[in-house]
Amino acid sequence: MDNQDYNNAEKAVNNAENSVKNTASDVKWKAEDLADRAKDYISEKRENDPEATQEGWFERVKENISDTWEDIKDGASDAWEKTKDASEDVKAEWRKKTN
Repeated sequence: MDNQDYNNAEKAVNNAENSVKNTASDVKWKAEDLADRAKDYISEKRENDPEATQEGWFERVKENISDTWEDIKDGASDAWEKTKDASEDVKAEWRKKTN
């Protein structure tokens, strides 16, 4: 393989790495958002007199967790595909050069 092939493969891997980092950053943000929502839940319950319970909190989280999971899954899938594609491209170029 020539340098351009290696550069293209490296660029694809870097793009996949950035995608994974962005997903991780999104997950961190989601965790911080979840903590804020927990505080809001407790405040809401305090203001309205009902008791804040772990079960009530879990119900609220369960209602919202599917969106977070989909975001994480999409980011991880995108990173997987980019890395897999880059790997296949490198293998194909290597076969061309060695055959």
